[in-house]
Amino acid sequence: MGHPYPIREIARQAGLSEATVDRVLNGRGGVRESTAREVHQAIADLDRQRTQVRLVGRTFMIDIVMQTPERFSTAVRAALEAEMPALHPAVVRSRFHFRETGPVQELTRTLDRIARRGSQGVVLKAPDVPEVTAAVDRLAEAGIPVVTLVTDLPSTARLAYVGIDNRAAGATAAYLMGQWLAERPGNVLTSLSSGFFRNEEEREMGFRSAMRARYPDRTLVEIAEGQGLDATQYDLVRAALKRDPDIRAVYSIGGGNIATLRAFEDAGRECAVFVAHDLDHDNTRLLREHRLSAVLHHDLRQDMREACHIVMRAHGALPPAGPTQPSAIQVVTPYNMPTPL
Repeated sequence: MGHPYPIREIARQAGLSEATVDRVLNGRGGVRESTAREVHQAIADLDRQRTQVRLVGRTFMIDIVMQTPERFSTAVRAALEAEMPALHPAVVRSRFHFRETGPVQELTRTLDRIARRGSQGVVLKAPDVPEVTAAVDRLAEAGIPVVTLVTDLPSTARLAYVGIDNRAAGATAAYLMGQWLAERPGNVLTSLSSGFFRNEEEREMGFRSAMRARYPDRTLVEIAEGQGLDATQYDLVRAALKRDPDIRAVYSIGGGNIATLRAFEDAGRECAVFVAHDLDHDNTRLLREHRLSAVLHHDLRQDMREACHIVMRAHGALPPAGPTQPSAIQVVTPYNMPTPL
């Protein structure tokens, strides 16, 4: 019948007789449609309550491992902590392992320590390099589910990816860039924090492909390896502006936007259109000041909630669900900024 409940339990939940419930479940007729709905609603209620019973008293220790600038790791931490009350009656505890940059061996050592110590799950933002791929597979072999966040590692044994469709995000940025630049001349600077993060590579590919299709005469100038950090980003942008006097717009894939704008100002140059990613504290301020044209954002709270649910499902604490869908891409301007966490 598609449920595990005895007729007596369903009858008690619905407030009906066992004979009535039996007639509904076995399609014997003689029952009003509204009564049949009550029986099916009782089964649905029991399903939900069974899930809650499975969660009561369960504690899930989840490790959040990220190589990312502090402004983004802070946003992720705030999003997770804001979602924790909604995960009750389960209790989610988190250990944070954040680094802005550094040798990949440090990152893999962190993942290997987690594999040895144990964890209910790992939420991971990391570069797509062989050392990380191998470490993720070791976590999976240790029975620890891994959920990739924002940037995927599809060739690993990770359980799921949570985040936006990055190619679509890049194409969206190209559409906005082309509309806002219109007929004005000028080249577009694309800025990546690193070529080893798959999300940035996919955004750049989506952007370049859409620009080539819709605006084939617009020249794109790429810089990379600034790690999204202001100190390194400033020098890269200044050098690019010096080499190319026609740069007039920026698609910032990897961050460091305060430094990018400062480089334009110090060079006495105008940035006519500036499209960036993520409403971290830097971009929120820049958008309010109208120094960014738009920010492509996704709901980090929703992403962290989904990541936690995936870990819970892996441990049998929630019912199975279908494949994870990409997060919605939000185009945020100074006039439609969401309420802060």
